[in-house]
Amino acid sequence: MMVNADVKLLINDPEAGRTIDGICRDLSATGMAVEIDEPLEMGTLIRVRLDSANASIPPLDAVAKVMRCAQESEDLYQLGLAFMELN
Repeated sequence: MMVNADVKLLINDPEAGRTIDGICRDLSATGMAVEIDEPLEMGTLIRVRLDSANASIPPLDAVAKVMRCAQESEDLYQLGLAFMELN
């Protein structure tokens, strides 16, 4: 499903402990494609939060693994994320 929604990525690393803002471009039952402004290493575990525009639909809250990171332009990277756990 094609989407263009703001998404928050929280790096699951006690030392990093930071949040990256991105844009979810594509969403499926098993993962998503997200655009961000910095590269992430393949295999990195992150927590994904995608708020819902509809109050009756809960936000997406999941743990995902970076499966792909491709540089699209100077400061634009496309991540391929695979869901590991949906909350």
